[in-house]
Formats: sequence, structure tokens, C-alpha cells
Amino acid sequence: MQEMDKDLIAKMLRAVLQSNKNGVALPHVQTEYKSLTGDWIPFKQLGYPTLEAYLRSIPTVVKVETNQSGELICSAMACKETAQIAKLVARQRTAKKNIGRQVKCQMRIKHIAPITLIGKPKATLRQPGFPYQLEELNTKPLYTLTRNSLGLGKSFLEVGHSAVILSPATQVHGEVPTRGHISAERRPAKKKITLPPRFQREVQMQLPRNPPRDTNASQNEICPRKNSLFGGPCNANTDDIQNNIREILQKYSSGIWLSKLPQVYKNVYQQDLNDETVKQLRNWPHVCMVEKVCCDGQNDDLLYPPMSKMISVKSDTNQEKSVHPVNTKAECIMNPLVPANKHSSSSEIKQKLMKILMKYSNGLWANALPKVFEDTFKVKLPQDILQNLELLSDICTVDYISANPPKAILYAKVKPNIDENQNNTSSIHIHDELNLMVKKEYSWIEDHSLPTVPPLIIPNKASQSVLVVELSNTNEVVIRYVGEGYSVAHDHMEDEMREFYIQNAGSTSIQSVKVGQLVAVNAEEDAWLRAQIISITADKLEVCFVDYGFSEVTTRSKIQNLGRQFYSLSFQAAKCRLAGLEAFCEDQILVKAVESKACGKILAVEILDRSDIPLVVLYDTSGDDDININAACLKELCDKSLELTIKENFSFTNVRIANVCSDGTVFCQVPSKGLTKLYEVLQKIENFFHSKATSEFFISMPFCGKMCLIHYKGRWARVEITNLYSSRTLDVKFLDYGMVASVKVLELREIPIQFLKETVAIPPQVLKCCLADLPHNTGMWTPGAVLWLRDTVINFSDFSIKVMKMDKSKEMAEIYLFNSRNISDFSCSINKQITNAELWKSRKDVLSVNPTTLNKDKDNPVHATEVAVVESQKGFSSTLQKSFSEKSTTADLPPVLTLPKPGEHLDVYVSVASHPSHFVVQPWQVLHNLEVVMEEMILHYGTTEEIPVAIEKNKIYAAKMENKWYRVLLKGILTNGLVSVYQLDYGHHELVSCRCVQPLIDRFKHLPFQAIRAELAGVNCEHWSEEASIFFRYHVEKKPLVALIQAVCECPNPWDRKIIAYIVDTSLPDTDVWIHDRMSEYLAEMSVP
Repeated sequence: MQEMDKDLIAKMLRAVLQSNKNGVALPHVQTEYKSLTGDWIPFKQLGYPTLEAYLRSIPTVVKVETNQSGELICSAMACKETAQIAKLVARQRTAKKNIGRQVKCQMRIKHIAPITLIGKPKATLRQPGFPYQLEELNTKPLYTLTRNSLGLGKSFLEVGHSAVILSPATQVHGEVPTRGHISAERRPAKKKITLPPRFQREVQMQLPRNPPRDTNASQNEICPRKNSLFGGPCNANTDDIQNNIREILQKYSSGIWLSKLPQVYKNVYQQDLNDETVKQLRNWPHVCMVEKVCCDGQNDDLLYPPMSKMISVKSDTNQEKSVHPVNTKAECIMNPLVPANKHSSSSEIKQKLMKILMKYSNGLWANALPKVFEDTFKVKLPQDILQNLELLSDICTVDYISANPPKAILYAKVKPNIDENQNNTSSIHIHDELNLMVKKEYSWIEDHSLPTVPPLIIPNKASQSVLVVELSNTNEVVIRYVGEGYSVAHDHMEDEMREFYIQNAGSTSIQSVKVGQLVAVNAEEDAWLRAQIISITADKLEVCFVDYGFSEVTTRSKIQNLGRQFYSLSFQAAKCRLAGLEAFCEDQILVKAVESKACGKILAVEILDRSDIPLVVLYDTSGDDDININAACLKELCDKSLELTIKENFSFTNVRIANVCSDGTVFCQVPSKGLTKLYEVLQKIENFFHSKATSEFFISMPFCGKMCLIHYKGRWARVEITNLYSSRTLDVKFLDYGMVASVKVLELREIPIQFLKETVAIPPQVLKCCLADLPHNTGMWTPGAVLWLRDTVINFSDFSIKVMKMDKSKEMAEIYLFNSRNISDFSCSINKQITNAELWKSRKDVLSVNPTTLNKDKDNPVHATEVAVVESQKGFSSTLQKSFSEKSTTADLPPVLTLPKPGEHLDVYVSVASHPSHFVVQPWQVLHNLEVVMEEMILHYGTTEEIPVAIEKNKIYAAKMENKWYRVLLKGILTNGLVSVYQLDYGHHELVSCRCVQPLIDRFKHLPFQAIRAELAGVNCEHWSEEASIFFRYHVEKKPLVALIQAVCECPNPWDRKIIAYIVDTSLPDTDVWIHDRMSEYLAEMSVP
């Protein structure tokens, strides 16, 4: 034998042994070698009488040792070329032991409200009065609840759940339902062995159907120890178990891992398969066939259905034998013998098929074989070949993945040139294909010995920040998440990499590189970064820095092997899509706008869709106002030629007044090219919607900054979403009307894609104006003045304006407004008419404002607003005062909330917690009703005109706070224009402006006020320290809890009612936390000197 062939055999043998850290037993060496190479070790051809003698002759490759049980174990000796690979493989193959944990689980029955605020109670507090021992039944009163009680209340028993059946070993009281906690042990699932494709084919096809037998190892065979069938404990149900196992193996005809059998058995038959039965499976050949498989350093057994009959077919050359299982008569019918006169033609066909299969190293579907055969050789493949794939067993391996034979996969089989039963042939030749296969398998060992990098998990935080790195289009924006577990963890890893490569300089050099390989790159100075090789040239490498998302060309001298410890952190560079910009993702104007506004900045991100590439909205929060990056970049697509061009002394006719605000600001629609274009596009959309059902264009995912359509005043109008209250209600800004309104999501429609570009390209077609000679920095006008101006100009289109001044910083024009085309006589303007009206008699201070006062007001706009609001109330007419006062006071109060009786339980949500003697709770079960009312209030007050209100103390109103409307009790009126209110549904005390108070209409008085004042029972303290209050607040505020009512204090006013209750936290799975006990323990600790 040539020396080269000997070296290849030794190299293959080392590769086999290196994949098993704990070594391979001598009887299994031949099997492992054949599973990798397809051949036996030709030790007799190499001049050795036994395999052991050959292995001991190559001590530089194989180390033969005897273990404690006396078994010979063969291990690979590391060489210089493979020392690092062997080390990595050994680490990777090491079995990891996981320790199971005890998890206590208990289900408590409780009806949860469909809409919640923050969380939900773990369950209703366990009721007293049903102790788990018979002698305790009469020892505790019904209203007492001890901390360690395991009882289930009457409400639980009435649900109709079946009692837990105890096993004979644990059942103490046969008639008493068990009420303890069920402890479930979490056992770690055994790691599934993943085999490379060649190993899978060998295991699935050759091992179960043709068990390997090595005649060379005849002198080394170790007879298995005979186990008695009755060696294990006797089982009365042995026959049933054997039948059950047969049924499972019929379902898993391709084999099942022995380690998975107990779990599968339990899932199918709801019974445990004990360990002794599993051990006896080898002694039941009539039930199953067991094959031991060793892969990746893991030993496991494969179970197959037993072979009912074996037919040995001897070949004409008498050089090899093949064994075919015959299970049924139908199979015999499906496998007719090939006639002798077709032998020569069959050989030619097989040679052609072999050529085809050699090209498809990863296998070829059987149903695709006729087409490939005809395309290659221009002749049709005989149909009987597909009907009897076993005829091809000598040239390929057939992998049946289903019961349908055409769905089988064919793999080319490398035929050995020696007889497996005759090791005395004259020569051996290792094919070039085998040599290539060895290199591939050796490379596979090297690649798969490294750990895998875990995927990057999208953060769940509501306020997450990201660093925008770069982008090629808006659907592939490269970002890095900022915060713990992301940028912080990455910075720590880079520090470790810097220290590692400084300390191990020279020992981490890389021997060979390939595309896709992970390496460490010395980027600059002593900074080391993780990178992946993209392309390779003669002396340069292009790498992508996986934590930063950009690429760079570097030299081979700057790269090192990436240490295993640096695979644990996910790649930090991620991609995202910018919401609302998908249709223009490749537009270079848009891409440049995103680059200038976002790249290199840390921005807040709102994640809308948590897909592989999440859909996000970016916000720049560095300034006083948050800037929606998506919306700001979308505005860059506007056609500049359609913008309004306004200069001083310009005059316009046919002007339409779109909106009048309460501070006197007027929004005008001026005839222009852009307005004409807008009307044309909206008319096209109107015609399109006439032919389509508009329900097809409902908004499925609303977000701030999204442009869409709404039907307003008989036509479609463009709006932009500015604020979301819930999944049903949101605020929108009318782009061409200058107003903001609260609407339902169902009222909005998507812009049809064919009109989207035209619609986005038109800038807002409204001009913001203020009337000249009237102050516009004093807050709200008097209600009478606002109503007069609206009645005069709204819904009329034939107005004229003359621009006197343009304030570009505020994008506001100072104008004279005329209701005729005569714009030369200012005395005829609406400005003069509203100045001379009786509406302003009580506002002479506003009309006589001098420049000094205006400057002062500009410096303190809040003060100016408050003064204007207070003064505006004096300008109401007596008629308006009377009507509005009657509307806000004559209606009845809502019905009184029904409270539980002492001794009963109530699921509550703690909205405010000052200290144990004063906190506010809400009934948990009906909180969804409050959410519905608040949404309706937002819609009502957001779409109706503001109504002047004559406010009075101790009256009920609706007040706007942080863009939401609340039912409040007015507690006091301050001189600076603010009022003190108490939220009747949440228990908060707030200060709001008079402008934010509106009458509470009867529609919102059907639901009882939800805030309930409460005091903690079971603990007495006259004065609570700040520390004790914080401790109490930490345990109860903003949490769903259970209250055990001790007393109810009734009062004439519903907001003054009060409960005294024990508060219990039931969120833990195995115990209830009584808050009064915690507070008592805290006070005891504080009292210790």
C-alpha cells in the first residue's frame, strides 16, 4: 500500500476519534470509521493481524487505554495541525449537566376583566372556612383568614371543578379534597443529537436495515453479557407495555431515540414508562430492534420495528451480500425481479443514474429523477425504476421521508473496491471522492465545534433608545439598541477582547480564512472588534463588523481567531424599517433626509411590529419638543413648487376661512396651484372609493405621524395622527384646515397606494393668520368674540385678505380680513368690525395693550393666558351664564357604587397610596367600564366646541389633563386662573387651568365614581413617617390586590365613603402576602434601637 494511502487512513481515523472527547470503545471503532468514510479500516491489508495491533502501531494518532471496567478505549492524539481543532471539538462535545428546579404551581379561579390597566391579580384571595384537616373545620370563624391557610373558598367549590385524586401512598383523608399546592418538577430535556447529513443517511438507512458486521474484527469481538428476560422486576402489564411500544414504533417507522421513548409513551398513553422496562428493551427482539449510536460525544440508542424476515440475495460476483427486509406480501409484489435479458440495459441505466447522483451531493428527490434523466441523456427513464427503488440500492441510498415512495431522497453511494468479508485482497485504492469527503467532514468538525451566536432579542421596554448607524434605504436602517444587555454588555465585551488579545498576542493567529468566518479584527490602536469575512482577495479581506453594521477592507495581519467566550453576546447591529415610508424606501431624497436627521444620533424608538426586521417610529427627544423623524422626513418629499408663497403687501381674493381658534388665530385657504392640485387628487380618491368598499382601507396599525384620510364636511380630507389614546381613540391634525380633533380609528382610511405619491407631494394648503390691530399674544379671546367671528367667516368662501406682515419664525401672517373685494378701505375690514363690537367692552385692557405689556406677556405666556381666562369669564353675557350654570348643576349624580359587606372580598387596583391610613382603590372587575367612558369623553370633548363654564366649588365637571378627560370634583378656585380638582375615578388631586374645565354631560354620569378611599386594617399608627409611607407605597401602589373588608364608613357624598380592609398580595404562586403583617414587621424593625 502506498504511503499516501496510509496517511489518509490515519488522518481519517484521527477525525473520527476527535469527534468523541471520551474516546471510542475498541469494538465500535470500525463502526464509527465506516459511518464517516463508508469503508472499513483495512488493517490486514496494512499488514496487521488484528485491529488492536494496528491501532497500537500508530501511537502518534491513537492512544489505546484501559478504563476502570477493563474496556479498551481509543482516543485521538492531537497533532500540531489539529491541536486547536481538537481542543474546540472536545469542549463542544462535553456533555452539559442541567439541574432541575422545583416550580410550585397553583390555579385559582377568578373572572378577569377583559380590559386592564397595568396587570391583573394573580387570583382571588383564597377563601377561609375549608381547612385541609377535618379537625380544623370548626376551629376558625368564616371571616378569619390566616396566612398559611391552604383552603379553597365556597366560590371555588361552586365552580364545579373536579377534586384532585390522591394516590394511595399520599391520600390521608379519602373524602376530603386536597387543597395543597401541586409541585411540578421541571426536568431538563435531553439535548437532541444533531447529525450531519451523511451521518443521518447512514443512521436512517444503513444501520437499521443492514447492521454492520466487520469480519476483520472477528478476533476482537466481545460477546455481550446475556441478560435474563426476567432480570428486572416483574410487571403484570408487560404484554400491554410491549403492545404499546409496538404501536409507537409503527408510527415512528424510521426509528426513535431511546431517550425520547418515555416522554412519547407518556404523551400517548398517559402512563409513565419505568426505567427497568426501558432497560429490558434489548431483551425484547420481538418488540423492537436496538442500535447503539455514538455521535458528537453523545451515546444513545435508536429503536426500530423488528425485522420479520430476512432474505439474503447473493450477487453474481459473490463479492458482497445485501440484506433486504420483507415485511408484507404487498412489498414482495412491489419488488419484482429484473429479467435476465434486461441485465445489460439495467447496468447502463444504473451507470447513468450514478453520474447524475454524483452531481447532487446533497441528494435528489425521486420524483425529480425522470426529468433530470431526460434532460441529461435525452431519453426517458423506465417507469419501473421509480416503482421499485430497491433496485437502485447498490448505487444509492434511498431515504424514505414519508409513506409516498416518490417523496424519497436518493443519495449517491460510494462503493468500496474491497470485499468487506475478504480482507485478503491484493490491493486497496482510496477514491478521489473519498479524499474529498474526508476533507469536508474534517472541515465540518472544525466549523461545528464553535458555539453559535444567540439571536438578538428585540427589547420589550416601552421607552427604548437606539443609535442609528447607517442606511441604504428606509426598509434597512442599521441600528444598535442602547441600554443594559445591549450597548452596555457590548462595551464590556470589547474591554475583555482588548485585554485578551493583548495578553495572548501571537497565540491566537489564524491559519486559514474563508468567507463567512467570524474573526477578531484589530480596528485601531488596541481596539478589537468582532467581524465576519465577506470577501477574500490575494492580500486583502473585506469584513463586516457585526456589532456596528458597516464594512471595511483590512489586511490578514490584523485578524485573529475569535475566542469562544466572545460568541455569547448577540450581534449588536440590527436592521429596522421606518413606518410610513415603505412606499418611498428607495427615494434618494428621503434616504438623505433620514441620514441627516438620524444617522449618528441616539433616538427614542417606538416598536410597532416585532418581526425579524421590526417596524419602528423614531423620535428625536434632544430638544424642547419631540420630533417625529418619520413624519419630518416624509415632509421632505413635498413638491416645493406647490408651497404657498406669501409676502408682505400681497392681496388675495376668493379666500376661504377654514378654522377660527379660541385665541383668535384664523386659518385660511388661499387660491393657489397647490390647492387646485389637492382638490384634483381628493376628487380622484373620492371616485376611487365609489368603486371600492372603503372598509378595505381601514387603518390596521395607527401610529403617530401617519398620514391618512377622513371624511369631513362631505369630502375626504388629509389628516396626520398626533396622539394615540387607545386602540379605538386618537387625535388627528387636519393638514389643510389647521385644527386638531379626537376621532375613532374606524373613521380613518388608508390612502390608496396609487394616489399616495401625489397626496404626500402636496404641502399643507392652509395659511395661519392673525388679525392686524388685535393682540394675539393674550391667550383666549372672550367667548362672545370667538363665536361672533366664527359665525361671520366660517362656511363662507368669498373673502379677501391683505398681508401686512409675515412672521417666518411662527409661520404666521398678520392680515386684514374683508368680506368683499374692496381691500383698500381698512375701516370696512372685519378687523375693525370686531373691534367696535360690544363684545369687547369688558376687555378694554386687551385692546389698549401697549408694547411693554405685550413684551411682558411674551416673556410669560402662562401668566398672560391665565389673566385672559379669568377676564374672559367676566365678559360672559348673563344669558350664557344662566344657561351653562343650569346645565352643569341640575343633573343628578351618578349612582352610588355598591361596596362589599364586612367579611367579604373585593379585587382592587390601588391607584393612589399616600400611607396606610389613606390610599385609594378601584374595583378591579369593572375597570374596563371606566376605560370605555374615558374614551367616549375624549371623543366627545375633542370634537365639540369649547363651552364657557361658570365654575363653582364642590360641583362636578369634566377636566382635561395630559390629553385625557376625567370626571372631577372642583375643590377650589385660585386667583391665578387655576382650579384645584379631585379625580373622582382615580383619587388624584390636581391643578388645572380654567380653560380645561367643561360641563359633565348626563351621558357620562351613568357609571358610579370608581375611586374608593381606604384605610389599612390590622395595624395602628397615629403618624406615618416618610420612610414607612414609601415602604407601603412600594408594596401596593399601581398593583392589583385583594381586599378583605373589615368595615365600611358611609357618607352623604359618594367621594367621601371609606372602607377599612386587609390588603393581600396574591401574585406569588405559593403564598399570600398580607400587607398589614409587612407593615407591622417594618415598624418593629424601626423601633429596635
